[in-house]
Amino acid sequence: MKYVKPLRILVVGAGHVGLYAALRLSRKLRATEAEVVVVDPQPHMTYQPFLPEAAAGNISPRHTVVPLRRELRRCTVVQGAVTKVEHSRKVATVQPVVGPSREIPYDHILVAPGSVSRTLPIPGLREHAVGFKTIGEAIWLRNHVLECLDIAAATTDEQTRRRALTFVVIGAGFAGVEALGEMEDMARDALRYYPELKADDMHWVLVEATQRVLPEVGPQMGAYTVEALLKRNMDLRLGTRLESCVDGVVKLSDGGEFGADTIVWTAGVKAHPMVAATDFPLNPQGKITCDATLRVVRDGQVVEGAWSAGDCAAVPDLTAAAGELCSPSAQHAVRQATRLADNLVAELRGRPVKEYRHKHVGSVASLGLHKGVAHVYGVKAKGLPAWFMHRTYHMSRIPSFNRKVRVVVDWTLALFLKREVVSLGALHQPMDPFAQVTAPTKQD
Repeated sequence: MKYVKPLRILVVGAGHVGLYAALRLSRKLRATEAEVVVVDPQPHMTYQPFLPEAAAGNISPRHTVVPLRRELRRCTVVQGAVTKVEHSRKVATVQPVVGPSREIPYDHILVAPGSVSRTLPIPGLREHAVGFKTIGEAIWLRNHVLECLDIAAATTDEQTRRRALTFVVIGAGFAGVEALGEMEDMARDALRYYPELKADDMHWVLVEATQRVLPEVGPQMGAYTVEALLKRNMDLRLGTRLESCVDGVVKLSDGGEFGADTIVWTAGVKAHPMVAATDFPLNPQGKITCDATLRVVRDGQVVEGAWSAGDCAAVPDLTAAAGELCSPSAQHAVRQATRLADNLVAELRGRPVKEYRHKHVGSVASLGLHKGVAHVYGVKAKGLPAWFMHRTYHMSRIPSFNRKVRVVVDWTLALFLKREVVSLGALHQPMDPFAQVTAPTKQD
């Protein structure tokens, strides 16, 4: 009997789309049918909706990430960055963490590197701001905010204290509002250990270029969010743009100007620049053009063996007006991953593929501990019920039973134990103490 080599499915990226699709493919396809190879620069998938809670200390940072090698046991995991895709040859070039680059041939490719922060050419932004898309950024922000409290409590200089206690978040979408709410909650909780400081000393600023806050939950819940944040003495600057933050001096389009040691940028995302290194067609926003079956299309014709979904893909939204695309959200990414995997399996087995059609279930957002807003299946909720809905939904969505249990344990312990409010900022420069006590040597 002649041996038939299994097809190779290359999955580029292990975010919401890549991980869920790879998991489903590995479970539905026999080893004799196909080999699934997953390439990602990180050894884990980050569940981004939990980043605000990780930054606030409600969840251990390690519990917001899913180890790829443990979860994708039936797949081949390659830690590296895809630097080029030549679909004309069906070959991807991968740069491993260390060593020379290598080429990986494939029969089918699923391009899902996700998105990166969409930034603007604002003076000082690169030098003084931090994003909020990775677990590293969340850990840094937590340590930094607590470190700012230490600085403010120790100094006798009023300008230094005011600058240390000014926290600016740019962007009023999910990431911005949740980061603002959770971090302010944590800092306010920590003040019980700082008799030198008062809650009124802190200045939390939310800057949004439009007039809307959390547009995903609707105007009514968005208005409630504004009221809830204002009651916590937060400074909301709607219809305002960041014009400069050189040397940490924030200058806004409404004329506001003040110093801030903490500037967090959450003003939208764009397709990962990796997609520009492929020979796939891109739309004006730099996303891979796809049809509703999640296959890549060029001039209306399907590109055989090429698939894409998530934030980097321009997928038609069949539930909206003609010409509308699916929004870059985790909800779409997870559901597209399921449809894509099922369609790929169907194509390999000679069955018809189906279009992705999604009924939006709604949105939930946390505004801090025991505070939230929700608009789900037409039902609007706020306060504690919405916060509970937020936690329940995302606990059900994070991959693996292991992570679900660990997150629930974190939440349960938080009911009985006080929140940890210690800064571990030294983690970001671990070699400095050793270098300071080690004498320099002459180099030949």
